[in-house]
Amino acid sequence: MNGSRTRTGTQPLKSADLLPTHRVGIGYDIHAFGAGRQLVLGGVNIPHTVGLIGHSDADVLLHAICDALLGAAALGDIGKHFPNTSSKYKGISSLVLLERVGRMISKENYLIINIDTMLLLESPKILRYSPAIKRNIAASLHIQTKQVSVKATTNEGLGFIGRGEGCAALAIVSLTSSKLS
Repeated sequence: MNGSRTRTGTQPLKSADLLPTHRVGIGYDIHAFGAGRQLVLGGVNIPHTVGLIGHSDADVLLHAICDALLGAAALGDIGKHFPNTSSKYKGISSLVLLERVGRMISKENYLIINIDTMLLLESPKILRYSPAIKRNIAASLHIQTKQVSVKATTNEGLGFIGRGEGCAALAIVSLTSSKLS
């Protein structure tokens, strides 16, 4: 076969089959603020007058990261794996969900290259919490903190977020795999 390697019982390998696979995923989440809830962002309890309403701890940042990772690996979304109709996820820490997603990604032979995130909220300011948030994300996914970017911006007073009614998060992740296709 012209010296090309073959997989058992399949077609000859092409050179593209031997190259690492690079995948990109995007995630988005949004939750409304409500009284009587703790504000949890990136697994950090942040003092604030209100928290985010949701079935779990409503951590929009970690939910966006979960969706980005699952999307990059073509594994669906957070709702498929952790439905808000299931009582076993009621009040669960999103760090637990992120750890589980990390194991799913690893099982599929993907490695995380980087995670870039953006929180959209008027208040509170999160700059001083960013190092702890990055440490939580990195520890949950067994990566280095330098692979994680956490940024925040306001909505300049515009819309749902600008009126302080809620918070949103975006995440983009890059994965690689050397697994043969």
